[in-house]
Amino acid sequence: MKIVYLALAFLFLAVGAVGVVLPVLPTTPFLLVAGACFARGSERFHRWFLGTKLYQKHLDSFVKSRAMTLRTKLCILLPASGMLILAMVLVPILPMRIFILCLIAFKYFYFFTCIKTIREEAAPVYDD
Repeated sequence: MKIVYLALAFLFLAVGAVGVVLPVLPTTPFLLVAGACFARGSERFHRWFLGTKLYQKHLDSFVKSRAMTLRTKLCILLPASGMLILAMVLVPILPMRIFILCLIAFKYFYFFTCIKTIREEAAPVYDD
């Protein structure tokens, strides 16, 4: 089973890394799943993953304090909202449009009420 977890971890890590470049893919959820899979698959790979710049830049502050900068929140929310709005425009079924609007509203509600917003200078800065 550990091999399956490691395979999934590397798959989600790759998709999350692609999400850094492509705004269509959300980076954070894929990296969170990768971290969980690494933790179950191998202690050594999990420690390695926690030390990567990708983890430290995109997840460290969220995992430690459930907090993000406003810029990070908007970088996650705006591209995802754009894709959902595009889907809403293309779907001709009214109940689906209403569902997509509710989903967009829930995303913003969750991000701004359940995830603490921290100042930019309080967030760690990592050189690329």
